[in-house]
Amino acid sequence: MSKRHPYPSDLSDARWELIEPVLSAWRFERRGRALDFGRPPEHDLRDIMDAILYVVRTGVQWRYLPHDFPHWNTVYGYFARWQQEGVFAQLNGLLRQLLRQKEGREAEPSACVIDAQSVKTSTSVLASSQGVDAGKKIVGRKRSTVTDTLGLLLAALVTAAKVQDSIAGTELLDRVAAEHPRVRKVWVDGGYRQQLVEHAAALGIDMEITQRKPGTRGFTPIPKRWAVERTYGWLMLHRRLARDYETLPHRSEAVIHIAMTDLMARRLTSENTISWREPTPWNQSRISG
Repeated sequence: MSKRHPYPSDLSDARWELIEPVLSAWRFERRGRALDFGRPPEHDLRDIMDAILYVVRTGVQWRYLPHDFPHWNTVYGYFARWQQEGVFAQLNGLLRQLLRQKEGREAEPSACVIDAQSVKTSTSVLASSQGVDAGKKIVGRKRSTVTDTLGLLLAALVTAAKVQDSIAGTELLDRVAAEHPRVRKVWVDGGYRQQLVEHAAALGIDMEITQRKPGTRGFTPIPKRWAVERTYGWLMLHRRLARDYETLPHRSEAVIHIAMTDLMARRLTSENTISWREPTPWNQSRISG
């Protein structure tokens, strides 16, 4: 890795040890297909990953990457290839299994939670991939996610905000059944319709709809479902996810996987996740004084 001043989003040595084998295997396999035409690699994979994490963490546009990173066009090229070839999803799956085992759980979950979040989009997003969430009055896209009971991501699907929860949920359930055959229980909220319950039953999965108690006001954690809602809170620590800035929905899904990879790697190495709400030294001195 080239010498430069480190950024708070950079990978520590311990986190890089978790991620490096997957990226090195990708490069080895790629060179085996002669895609590099016999040339030695020009860019350090750690520098590339640090640059991608910088974008996801800070929300900066690709063209505004600091000049001590590789050229933004190179970094985006790696980001696009890794998304297309499933590298980010692979990293997410590996770290999830390691973290579940660290928490004393089986590597593969037996239960999960599905939820959706509608977010506004930027001007770079194609109108054809947007929509209106009439219930939340948001023009943009919808992020539908499946997590295990620890809040760790199993699958993500980004659609226009107008897409009904049950339609996105059907695709997510199919993915879960194919990729996580141990899952036999799923919790959802009242926005998911009866036909999704029937579809889950056909896949051998028991779906339970959990709702607030009548008359409840304000924020009240709902049993089982609070795990996925907390996950959305974790994701919002990455400013690239404050809105949907990605032109293509698949790239938005990749950003979600990158954010979760960052979060899980920090938990595996017992490193704190930086919060933008942490007091500055000036504010801290005012508080302590």
